[in-house]
Amino acid sequence: MSLTIALDGMGGDHGPRVVVPAALTALSAQKDLKLILVGDPELLTVELSAHRARAGERLEIQPASQVVAMDELPSSALRGKKDSSMRVAIDLVKQGRAHACISAGNTGALMATARFVLKTLPGIDRPAICAALPTIKGHTHVLDLGANVDVYADTLYQFAVMGAALTSAVDNIEAPTVGLLNIGAEEIKGNDRVKEAARMLEESDLNYVGFVEGDDIYAGKVDVVVCDGFVGNVALKTSEGVARMIRHYLTNEFKRNLVTKLVGAMALPVLNAFKAKIDPRKYNGASLLGLQGIVIKSHGGADKMAFANAINEAVMEVRNNVPQRISRQLESLLVERRAV
Repeated sequence: MSLTIALDGMGGDHGPRVVVPAALTALSAQKDLKLILVGDPELLTVELSAHRARAGERLEIQPASQVVAMDELPSSALRGKKDSSMRVAIDLVKQGRAHACISAGNTGALMATARFVLKTLPGIDRPAICAALPTIKGHTHVLDLGANVDVYADTLYQFAVMGAALTSAVDNIEAPTVGLLNIGAEEIKGNDRVKEAARMLEESDLNYVGFVEGDDIYAGKVDVVVCDGFVGNVALKTSEGVARMIRHYLTNEFKRNLVTKLVGAMALPVLNAFKAKIDPRKYNGASLLGLQGIVIKSHGGADKMAFANAINEAVMEVRNNVPQRISRQLESLLVERRAV
């Protein structure tokens, strides 16, 4: 299957300096892939030339005269930046010229614009940000990671459906296990929304296993972890902070004196292997689930490797028809609920 993906060439902290080389890497690895670089044609052409490349049949440049700033209000971007690289990339999906789009730009603006242009799937109230996080058993998909800070029980139910459909598609798991993130595993714990969502999930055909706590995320207890965007974003940022703290203390200890430096040198292969397993660049590319189209959010500070992985995530979702699978599963569960 030949597929086309639109890339916001100007978004993120680095713009074309990261997007262009990542695009060239992806094209080299996947011969049936076509990419559309959206943004300032002059800047994109200069960056292509720096890598001894140019636009062609598989790498098109789509002009866009505006850029959404990383600190810009979503409402401002939506109303005043209709020719931004972000908006044009999303428009290409709407027009059918691209199967998916990727941006490392302003998350709020991306979500607002994508929701306005592409609309949500029938039965989905709010899109959610979903990403894979490493665990001791591989990885788990967590949603929502920041798009919706205040939700209803039915919204959490929809998140579970979307997360299960995505995981089933990209990880080839027939019935992925689903858990609700809570302050305890006991049934009596949690707020009313979480308890109600648990009741709904228990009555569904999803492979719901119950409540999970924060430390269960990285234990790989379930394939899908469901929570609201406030809790999910705090959990994600806390995890990133702990990882930086561990790296800081390990580095300082190994540099403390000659003996620890020698020990550090001996342990380097093990440390490098550990670093590779939890490298956040391998998990770059969060899905904006629930839209009538595929939109992937790359980390704003992503480097070439990380952005290339976001492209890979988009390719997997296109090949596995993720929006259609979510829609089918949601319709199936809605029919089931009506029957009950």
